[in-house]
Amino acid sequence: MVEVIVTPQSSLADRPVQVQVRGLSPSQLVTLRAWLTDEHGECFQARAFFRADEAGEVDPGRHAALGGSYAGVWPMGLFWFQQPDTLFRRLVKRDVAGSPFRVRLEVFDGLRLVTGPQDQPLASCEAERWYVGPGMQRVPIREGRVRGALFLPP
Repeated sequence: MVEVIVTPQSSLADRPVQVQVRGLSPSQLVTLRAWLTDEHGECFQARAFFRADEAGEVDPGRHAALGGSYAGVWPMGLFWFQQPDTLFRRLVKRDVAGSPFRVRLEVFDGLRLVTGPQDQPLASCEAERWYVGPGMQRVPIREGRVRGALFLPP
């Protein structure tokens, strides 16, 4: 049984996570895809192609991506190399304290440059990427022409 695991499943956006795929056939070619929808409904995604090791596992922190959105060993590549489906869009989190970005990680058999709704992943999971830790207080700043926010730890 194929499974995708992200550890930790919920974390701050600037903290690294580990992505692992288990249960593949040895040397199986797969596509790992990470995607999210921002607060405006815009989709951002990255994909990378991997060959499973002799144990049937893929770990972007140990195994080099063969291509896709990036190539080489990038433990956080699926998060860092996400691009918008619509040109010239930027990934910006507006509601930093209220909700996380929910990043969906999927693994597909073979090399998939494009995935449609009819394509079923072998396995998937979801990671939460928070921008504010628990107990943080957000204080709006308005002084003259200065606008911003001060984040105070608990």
